[in-house]
Amino acid sequence: MPSFINRQLVFAILIGLAVGQQAAGGGSSHGGGAQSHSPPLSPDQMAAEAKAEAQNRRYGNDLLIILTAVVVALGLYRVAVCSVRYIRALACLNNSTQRYFQSPPPTFAWTKQHLLYAPLFRSRHSQEFRMYSMNLGILPTRFQSIFLAGVVAMNISYCVYGIPWHGAQQEMLGHFGNRTGVLSVVNMIPLVLLAGRNNPLIVALNISFDTFNLVHRSFGRIVMVEAVVHSIAHVMKMVDRAGWEAVSKAIKDSQMITTGFIGTVAMVLIVFQANSVLRKAFYEVFLHVHIALVILCIVALRKHLHGLPEHKYLTVVIAIWAFERSIRVCTLVYRNCGRGGTKAVIEELPGDAVRVNLKMARPWRFQPGQHVFLTIPSIGLWTSHPFSVAWSNEDDQLDSEKGMSLDRQDVLATAGTTMSLVVRRRAGFTDALHAQVAKSEGCLTVNAYVEGPYGGHQNLNSYGTVLFFAGGVGITHQVPFVRDLVAGFANGVVAARRVLLVWVIQSPEHLEWIRPFMTSILAMDKRRDVLRIQLFITRPRSTKEIHSPSATVQMFPGKPRVDTLVQMECENQIGAMGVSVCGTGSLSDDVRDAVRRRQGWRNIDFFEESYSW
Repeated sequence: MPSFINRQLVFAILIGLAVGQQAAGGGSSHGGGAQSHSPPLSPDQMAAEAKAEAQNRRYGNDLLIILTAVVVALGLYRVAVCSVRYIRALACLNNSTQRYFQSPPPTFAWTKQHLLYAPLFRSRHSQEFRMYSMNLGILPTRFQSIFLAGVVAMNISYCVYGIPWHGAQQEMLGHFGNRTGVLSVVNMIPLVLLAGRNNPLIVALNISFDTFNLVHRSFGRIVMVEAVVHSIAHVMKMVDRAGWEAVSKAIKDSQMITTGFIGTVAMVLIVFQANSVLRKAFYEVFLHVHIALVILCIVALRKHLHGLPEHKYLTVVIAIWAFERSIRVCTLVYRNCGRGGTKAVIEELPGDAVRVNLKMARPWRFQPGQHVFLTIPSIGLWTSHPFSVAWSNEDDQLDSEKGMSLDRQDVLATAGTTMSLVVRRRAGFTDALHAQVAKSEGCLTVNAYVEGPYGGHQNLNSYGTVLFFAGGVGITHQVPFVRDLVAGFANGVVAARRVLLVWVIQSPEHLEWIRPFMTSILAMDKRRDVLRIQLFITRPRSTKEIHSPSATVQMFPGKPRVDTLVQMECENQIGAMGVSVCGTGSLSDDVRDAVRRRQGWRNIDFFEESYSW
């Protein structure tokens, strides 16, 4: 008998997938063939059904309202922070000491130390957990964890609140199944919104795509779990009412149940193939399968919800997804079509890297921190990968007739025709790119498509002291900020008085990656008065490779002592300090920990640039 019960339970769970997503209609007259065996409802039962459906929709709307309120609160915080930084920048333009801004507000410093900048546990956040050669992912920050826990708790509460748990089993299962189905569809709205590269909240809240990607994956799991629970509840209701024969008949005869089966199975497959191990090991395959399953799921749910009030939620989902994709296609066409198209001149560099110089068909006004998605059809037609824009040709925009450099606003307002990327050789697309360039004797010119720009919303103009950390190819994110601050200092339009760039590389040959860019920066007016550079070579072949060209450009063997460097800058701090890091996970965690330790002593803000798959 126990083994028979176990088999029946497993069979119920499997058939639950087939019954699938009968959101708000699984127990009502909208159920199609599945409801052909239902006895007629009494007036009281019909009134109870109508009341339950109205309650389900109200809870779904409440969930969206609460999420909107969180966005508004974060938006107000963003406005407050931007206002403070703007006023600080104006106050510090002609102030060489900026003492007023060195000390932090105690409450805000505590909040940053223990909430905003804090990892979930101790000091590990960006460094991935690994088992053998498998990437198991990272831990969220404390603030991210609290938000995600709140979303999960809110969904659980709305799933179980108001369900007649002690009433008739048919009534309880029907209400519970409908409730979880409605919430599954409702949660698809933030799920799809946060997945897009053109997510408007990235700009409005100044929250990275990386963070929204984390939240997107969490909403995906919530949607899947609620859909599966919804399916199991309705198959149990059907079995309780008419036995397994009714389930078999419903699967054959009901379009609603068939499409629900397809949609739910697609959701389960999406979540399974999106786990960190598979996603990172086979990202390009994952991405295309992911998109195909999403399209399949949406098409199935559109049929499944036909005639139900919840169809309006799915319409919003489809509109968001289609609009975001349309923006991407339009951007791709506008940036790359006409004027001969976009050309990529690719040159091989030492240290398994290439420099990609993009001659844009239609360039844009470059801002530090921007990145683009690059497609080279001759190497990978269906692949699109993100790379930081390391340089643009605005550095050549000089008024040679008057012998004066353009001021910072003029420099950044000039749309450069060439954008430069540095691509480190890894697996997949970057490996094929490097191999193709090597076959072409170190230089290759091809057609390319550039999607973007994205990012570039971070502003460091209000900080009197700025400390940049870069690991390896992460230097491409930091170089434009360094150029921006040096130019701004020379023209008196930024608060920066001390800028330190710390770059950690394995070999001196990696200096060739950005040599032309750094040569331009080192030749800028008043550079010696504001900028210092420290290079750390972790794997030098000999001590002869380690030599410091000048007092402001120094080279050291080994890894940097991050805590010591941050401490030294704090002791000589001018005004507020901004600390930015782009590099390996361990480097980012070390910098984050050093900044957190000094929150109560100095006014320090932390910025991390990362992009996780």
